[in-house]
Amino acid sequence: MKALTTIWLSAMLLLFSSLAQANLTIEITRGSDRATPIAIVPFSADGESLPEDVAQIISDNLERSGYFAPLPRNAMYDRPSSGDQVQYGQWRALDVRYLVVGQVSRAADGYRIRYELMDVSGQRRMLGESVSAGSNELRSGAHYVSDQIFEAVTGIRGAFSTRIAYVTAQGTDQDMQFGLYVADADGHNSQQVLSSREPILSPAWSPDGRKLAYVSFETERPAIYVQEVGTGQRAQVASFDGINGAPAWSPDGRRLAMTLSKDGQPDIYIMDVGSRNLERITNNSSIDTEPAWSPDGRSLIFTSDRSGGPQIYRYSFGSGQTERLTFTGNYNARGRLSPDGEALFLVHRSNNGFQVARQDLGSGRLVVISETRSDESPSVAPNGTMVIFATQQGNSGVLGAVSADGRASYRLPSARGDVREPAWSPFLN
Repeated sequence: MKALTTIWLSAMLLLFSSLAQANLTIEITRGSDRATPIAIVPFSADGESLPEDVAQIISDNLERSGYFAPLPRNAMYDRPSSGDQVQYGQWRALDVRYLVVGQVSRAADGYRIRYELMDVSGQRRMLGESVSAGSNELRSGAHYVSDQIFEAVTGIRGAFSTRIAYVTAQGTDQDMQFGLYVADADGHNSQQVLSSREPILSPAWSPDGRKLAYVSFETERPAIYVQEVGTGQRAQVASFDGINGAPAWSPDGRRLAMTLSKDGQPDIYIMDVGSRNLERITNNSSIDTEPAWSPDGRSLIFTSDRSGGPQIYRYSFGSGQTERLTFTGNYNARGRLSPDGEALFLVHRSNNGFQVARQDLGSGRLVVISETRSDESPSVAPNGTMVIFATQQGNSGVLGAVSADGRASYRLPSARGDVREPAWSPFLN
């Protein structure tokens, strides 16, 4: 088992190099040809100099989703700040279907954001609200507004107010320093929640978004920890001989699925977080790893080489039976289910390398959705519209994201160095 641990650690160390900064910046790499035209007019501020451009944050959020194509500001003929100022004919001439107008003003407790969503073709107000934001919470307020607009138009709950976790590394060789960060879904407002001289792997959010489970090598062998994001309080929950890896929370937050090799080959176990009792789920001579729960908690998917190469399997708790889910190609790994349980997102080896793919569980049809070639660690947004993953840009590791249909994508690189192991949070409000 020591040899297995050494091989795994060596592989993970190859993923990191140089200096990684915490904040990430978004680079749109591909827009959807089905995006809905929308205009987000700069919000009036009564001459105030604001720390954040609320309308621009909303525009960036909506564009990043792949569902919307915001009109450039230099193409706007007019800049109304309220619905009663809108001249619909001008916006129809620009082929705009929806229009967002608003104002930001000072308030005793910070700021007040007032916005309205207008249906241009119907010449009507679809949505309007006044939102309070603390003195340092304008970005959060803009994300909230983005969520409301997204849901009003698409019928899908917005995920712009969610967060991501990721791992960075700085330094080289013996001087390497690892950090676990959480940030807004757009890469801003990053906060370091753990720093270590040893690798940190596989962060996973609890269903309430308050905790992270992850693997740390700080005791010179892999151990699984659970940490409160807000307070930093943490506890070691698994440090058996051999591999302790790939923690995954159950939908009710009471259990952790994980990979342990304490009894021989790596197998899937489930730990009751309160009692620390363990239940062994798989037991054979293959390598079983990377568990993930179904949304209803009735089954687990995992990666196994029991068929001769990595493929994804599903274990059903009711029957105790295991079935193979992937058959396209000779490498399919790190499966993650969509929130509705109908699609499987995974890393698939194609002729172009390792790419993110989506498989419909009903038909079994698999489609590659990313354009990069060294992809790993996909994590699905809680509304199922986007998948974030780690990939390569030149010699650096960056985070990439692609829409569930593969039509839109963007990157979140750091200024320099590698970023890896992304995990998308659940809804936080």
